[in-house]
Amino acid sequence: MSDARTIFGSGLTTIAADGTVLDAWFAEIGTAPVQPSDLSALTGPDERRAVTVQAVQLSIDLDAAPASTADAYLRLHALSHLLVRPNELNLDGIFRHLPNIAWTSAGPMLPADAARLRPALQRAGIQISGVDKFPRLTDYVLPEGVRIADASRVRLGAHLAPGTTVMHEGFVNFNAGTLGASMVEGRISQGVVVGDGSDIGGGSSIMGTLSGGGTHRVSIGARTLLGANAGIGISLGDDCIVEAGLYVTAGTKIVLADGAPLADGGRPVVKGADLSGENGILFRRNSLSGAVEAVRRAGVGVTLNEALHA
Repeated sequence: MSDARTIFGSGLTTIAADGTVLDAWFAEIGTAPVQPSDLSALTGPDERRAVTVQAVQLSIDLDAAPASTADAYLRLHALSHLLVRPNELNLDGIFRHLPNIAWTSAGPMLPADAARLRPALQRAGIQISGVDKFPRLTDYVLPEGVRIADASRVRLGAHLAPGTTVMHEGFVNFNAGTLGASMVEGRISQGVVVGDGSDIGGGSSIMGTLSGGGTHRVSIGARTLLGANAGIGISLGDDCIVEAGLYVTAGTKIVLADGAPLADGGRPVVKGADLSGENGILFRRNSLSGAVEAVRRAGVGVTLNEALHA
């Protein structure tokens, strides 16, 4: 990753008949000025979609807020090309620069145009795969050394390090992702980063900041296991385990199972937020009392299959 705070891009942009800029794809991108590719054969009107494709060349300041649709797309490309890590660029107000798009097998369209032109699209074999502000990652960037079982589950702007595997039920939002080889079978929400060698179990969920209105950026360290159908609203450090089916939030009352006994024979109780980011902790639910417990543990949290993530 470069320390540069300017990103340069050259590619194509799609513009609807009413002047709405729909997207931008950057064939060349980098932290130094890039030479524009000869994409003239791909420019011009596309009457099937009621759009025009034009060349675009752009440079952006990562510390400034997005100023246009092409600017927003270049930021998402920078994340997915691993030129910048999640949470290390300004994305303030990005949603207002991303129009709602009908994503088709021939490219983006305005939803109203897709509805109006549906018979002609069907005759041409053009299918609509979704209506959303964000496209699929793989329609714009093919990350190196990464496996993605279902392309519709990973948005442009996801940061996927080489060796990452995203299985069919995994989901990775924009401005989120992995910093090393990891297994993703659960949900990685916006703003969340997962360290090298960690496993996000099937059906698990990592809370982001968009829906809950919180300010804490949840992260997961290295070699940590989030069990199947588990969930967290706190950060996990290195070599942690959250047992299957357990959801730990900032307000969860947690018994320190290996803490010094209190005068009444009980164990100390803390909130989940008090353990956020701590290394080497096993979070479990006591099968007899139902209490959520935390136990200090030594050694590696999880070891991934090297052949699977090579």
